Amino acid sequence: MKSYRIGYVVGSLSSTSINRVLSRALVGLAPPELELVEVPIRDLPLYSQDYDEDYPAPARALKEALAATDGVLLVTPEYNRSIPGCLKNALDWASRPRGTNSFDSKPTAMIGTTMGAIGTALAQRDLRGVLAYLNARQLAQPEAYVRYSREVFAEDGSVSQDSMRGFLSSFLEAFRDHVARETATAS
Repeated sequence: MKSYRIGYVVGSLSSTSINRVLSRALVGLAPPELELVEVPIRDLPLYSQDYDEDYPAPARALKEALAATDGVLLVTPEYNRSIPGCLKNALDWASRPRGTNSFDSKPTAMIGTTMGAIGTALAQRDLRGVLAYLNARQLAQPEAYVRYSREVFAEDGSVSQDSMRGFLSSFLEAFRDHVARETATAS
């Protein structure tokens, strides 16, 4: 099977983000055909169309990093029952200026974790709407709302629970298959 470079974006700027821990687990569990590389968003200023004529270096780096991927995995927390501001800001930068949308026809998937029972369901619902507008090719199933537990996820990304490792592995395999289909269609 062909290999794919997947950019992952952690939708939190916190150094103690549990979604960053989840991203480490995903990197460790990725099938060999997926090379997961982080696409950083920490240094992006707040988007304004005033920058469209002369993108700042962090925004150019974001667009270059996304262009160098075959697909994008968004690892998002849920803030106030929606998308974190830093993630929405990154999507706004990536989609501009007009005619240079980095997500146009890009295979994407989303996953997220919270301490609560419904995971990141509401953030992902809102994120799906934004990605649909950006014409991203979204993985519809399986949905991945992960309940975080320090007993299951270690800081280094190891996952102690067999069922969680199995679920995350299956999710990544489904994403690999989605990327393979979407990139074959685009060729």
